[in-house]
Amino acid sequence: MSVRQVGVEEELLLVDPATGRLTAVSRQAVRAHDAVPAADAPVEAELFLQQIETQTPPTTDLGELDTALRRSRRAVGEAAAQAGAAAVAIGTPVLVDGRVTITPQPRYLRIRQEYAELAHSALACAMHVHVDITSPEEGVRVLDGIAPWLPVLLAASANSPYLEGRDTGHASWRSQIWGRWPSHGSGEPFGDVATYHRVVERMVEWGAALDPAMAYFDARLAADLPTVEVRVADVCTEVEDAVLVTALARALVTTAATEDAPAAWRGDLVRAATWRAARHGLAERLVDPATQALAPARDVLGSLVDHVRPALEEAGDVERVEDGLEVLLARGGGATRQRSVMERTGSLEAVVADVRERTEASWRTGAAG
Repeated sequence: MSVRQVGVEEELLLVDPATGRLTAVSRQAVRAHDAVPAADAPVEAELFLQQIETQTPPTTDLGELDTALRRSRRAVGEAAAQAGAAAVAIGTPVLVDGRVTITPQPRYLRIRQEYAELAHSALACAMHVHVDITSPEEGVRVLDGIAPWLPVLLAASANSPYLEGRDTGHASWRSQIWGRWPSHGSGEPFGDVATYHRVVERMVEWGAALDPAMAYFDARLAADLPTVEVRVADVCTEVEDAVLVTALARALVTTAATEDAPAAWRGDLVRAATWRAARHGLAERLVDPATQALAPARDVLGSLVDHVRPALEEAGDVERVEDGLEVLLARGGGATRQRSVMERTGSLEAVVADVRERTEASWRTGAAG
């Protein structure tokens, strides 16, 4: 196929601008957004009242995606401000806030009833990347082929080292929170569409998911769109990082769709590689899927680029991706930035303030149109 369309969903936390602590105002923010005539980006409720979601329209052009992400964040930011809050692009709540509040919608209330504390402790924010596929058969082939590389995308996006007043020792604690769900993660290769649907049906039958929408795989067939949905990444504070992860995800999908024999790993090895990426981000060695050996993060990212280079070239993304990786490696990922602020200030409130300032800067710049 030609260059594939992509779209991005981002989840953000809502915090009190004065304290940096969570505030349960998503319903007020959504109402404020819906009252704006001809609003140019959607703003939606999520599982918690302290959380909000937005999404971009499909596009083939990464420049357009960059603009759309900023426009979506502006919509969320302005809606949050109308509700007396600030929207921050961060993977987990940094400050201690007590019990969070499930959004009182029938589906979310049923999730709370069925999954109890598992649901109550699931407040975390991800970025989901949708990439076009030509058929479910191609989609399952893609899911099996990209699985070994998804930990590299997690490492590049890792943006959740703190949870409720403490350093978790992980670069992405968000991924560990969601890893508790029985339908999460990467299992064995599916092989064909029938097996994929049979696995999802069994999960629903056994109560591990309420319905196919709760198949929280690291990558899945989207329920209502002709896309593969890559769900492994933390939400990124920097829009440039979000675009980079999206470009790499698209290139992985394109590559896996055309490979003669996509690599098939045991699910336990994929999970081990995913945990290592969550633990260290880009600060330590990662598993290189090309060799199944540990290597410096720079080398593994280079291996990923080599693996998908034809797809990047077809999309015209090589220069943008290589430049984006150099920037990311030079300044470190989101987790590195949060820890550097903490080391400099000794204040978790300062960590939240820094993420808030950078989130707002991301939509105050380049979001017009």
